[in-house]
Amino acid sequence: MSIPNLGPLTIGRRNSSEPIRAHGETVGRLGEFWSWACSDLANNTMRGVLAEYLVATALGAATGTRTEWDTVDIRTPEQWRVEVKSAAYLQSWAQSQLSEISFSIAPASGWDPQTGKTSTDVLRRSDVYVFCLLHHQDKQTLDPLDLDQWTFHVLPTRVLDERCPSQKTIRLSRLQRLSPLETDFTGLQRAVTACAEETICEVLLAPLTSG
Repeated sequence: MSIPNLGPLTIGRRNSSEPIRAHGETVGRLGEFWSWACSDLANNTMRGVLAEYLVATALGAATGTRTEWDTVDIRTPEQWRVEVKSAAYLQSWAQSQLSEISFSIAPASGWDPQTGKTSTDVLRRSDVYVFCLLHHQDKQTLDPLDLDQWTFHVLPTRVLDERCPSQKTIRLSRLQRLSPLETDFTGLQRAVTACAEETICEVLLAPLTSG
């Protein structure tokens, strides 16, 4: 008996018109499932996925498909590794007050979807962090698809490694003290480029300065 191929699936982009079938009969469309499952863009899970897509779009890295368990969120055409975190003052559920803004920055072990194996090294694997804040504070007009309601804070990962080496979360006030580049969507690519190139320069200059 032949051994089945259990390697990673090749995932292609789907479109909303693809049918959901039962016994050869169409019982729905993929777009209907997407609308059912993904319309609440204010909840933490979907807001996070949307934030990744917005950053990927700004960086020209949204042409493929999202890899759920990759060691970093985005890999750009320049091979920069970008980690994306999101937070918001408003949630989709009832609130007694605005949410306090904090982001996860915990170092982690890495899982490779191509091999199914986990690295034992606990670290931050990106070159750049993009902290995406849905800053809008009026629940009646909240719209995560309105990019004017977002602010982006961009920071080289090395700054977190130097200043917050084992820290798991960071509040907005503390993040701002690290002097990230703050921008709207239109300046996001420029900010990430500046931080990524600064990181590359640090790596290239390290052998020269260590002696």
